[in-house]
Parts: sequence; structure tokens; C-alpha cells
Amino acid sequence: MTILKLQEISPTQLAEAADANFVCHASWAHQRTPGMTVLDDERLFIADSGLPCDTFNIIARARLSAETAPMRIEAALAYFRQVRRPFSWWVGPADRPETLGALLIAAGLEEAETEVAMATDLTMLPVHDPTPAGLTIRRARTPQVLKDFAQIMAANWTPPDPAVLDFYTQTAAVLLAADSPQWFYVGYWAGEAVAVAELTFSGGVVGLYSICTLENYRQRGFGTALTLCPLLDAQAAGYRVGVLQAAGVQGMRIYARLGFRQFGQIAEYKPPA
Repeated sequence: MTILKLQEISPTQLAEAADANFVCHASWAHQRTPGMTVLDDERLFIADSGLPCDTFNIIARARLSAETAPMRIEAALAYFRQVRRPFSWWVGPADRPETLGALLIAAGLEEAETEVAMATDLTMLPVHDPTPAGLTIRRARTPQVLKDFAQIMAANWTPPDPAVLDFYTQTAAVLLAADSPQWFYVGYWAGEAVAVAELTFSGGVVGLYSICTLENYRQRGFGTALTLCPLLDAQAAGYRVGVLQAAGVQGMRIYARLGFRQFGQIAEYKPPA
């Protein structure tokens, strides 16, 4: 795989690489886990975890013509109606047609969230270590550390979503395998798991996902540490471009301090609640 350099690619190429990375993030474990399904004909991507959680049931990377889009949208929605599972449809700057968001709304979905697509040159990362004293960051190499990661992720819901725990239990063997392109990180404070991040290698870039800190431990620099630590590992592995999706102003400020710059917007669409 060609490792991309930010200065040598166009915004379109960057958006395509980010999409390829997102598809890997959303499907690598699905493709290797019984009971999970991936449908991908290079024009539309569908991942179905078999679980009742739209975090792991995803439609994305649409490369459709204006003429075929309505039919393909209806077929994709019909798939999830048939299996009776929630899902999210993600639309990024490389998706086609340009009217895809409006077509999804016309098909009955609602825009649930808008995020900012950002990228950085990994060769320009800060050289200082921002890890707060007392915080220990571990890459998941055992089922227990991956379970700690899952518990932090599940805590994004109130009460915690058991489907999130089920997903990482079912996929632990493939996610912890030596050839996995997904690396998982957990930050521990006084022995307690308090923050997490995921790094995915694909598309010639690295993608950061699932950066999260438990509510009682925010505003302590843990998020910055869990962002920079994986990126430094990616830099050491020879990668030059990092991408992520920023969901809030606070996150964007953290990422901007690490050199990330906006290159587009990403919208999430869902069926009505």
C-alpha cells in the first residue's frame, strides 16, 4: 500500500483515502466474524454487525450516479428494514451524488449529526509528551484491555449499551490478531480505565476513532494524550497523514493544537427515532 503524503495529494484524494480508512474501521472485524455481514460493490458499502446498535451497522462510501441513487438508497434501507436493526448512513465530502443528503431525507432519514473531517501531517506532530502525570496509556494486546476499551465506549450511553460490549467480545480474537489494522488504546488513572482511542491503518493514511474520556475525568488533558499517543505510533510505523472526524468545538480545538486542519464535513443520517 502506498503511504500518502499530505503535500502531494489533492483534497479529493484525501477525501477518498479517508473514506477507505473509514470502511476498514467499520468492516474489518465484520468480515472475519460469524454472524456479521459486509456488502460492498465499490459503489455502496454496507456493514451489518447483527447487533441492535447503529454504531456497528453502517452505510457509507456512496459512489452513485444521480440516476441510480434513488434505487440504491431504497435497496439499502430495505435491507435494514428486513433485518430489523438500527443503522447510520454516513455522508462525506467524496460521496456522490452531491445531492445524496437531500435524497436520504426524501427517503425518510433524518440528519442526526454533523462532524468535521480533519487531517494532519504526522511529521509535524509536537515533540513534547503531553501525557498528564499519573496517566498510563496501554495498547490493547489482551482481551482484558480490549474489554476495558469496550466498557468506556459503552458508557457513551445511559445506561451503558450492552451491544457495544457484545461487539468487542465477539470480535476480540480478530481485533487482537497480529495482522489487525486496528489498534486500541486505553488510558488508566489510578488503575481505572478512564479514556480510549482507536487507530486504523488503511487507505495510505491512519484514522483516529472513538476518542473518549469518562465524564468525571474530562478537562485533564486525557483526550489530548489519547490523541497524540496513537499518532506517534503511526508516525513510528512510517505513516505521514492522520485523519479523524471531530464532533464538537472542544475536540476541534484539541485537534487543531496538534496540527489538524479541516478538509470537509461529514453528516450522519438515521431513521426517525
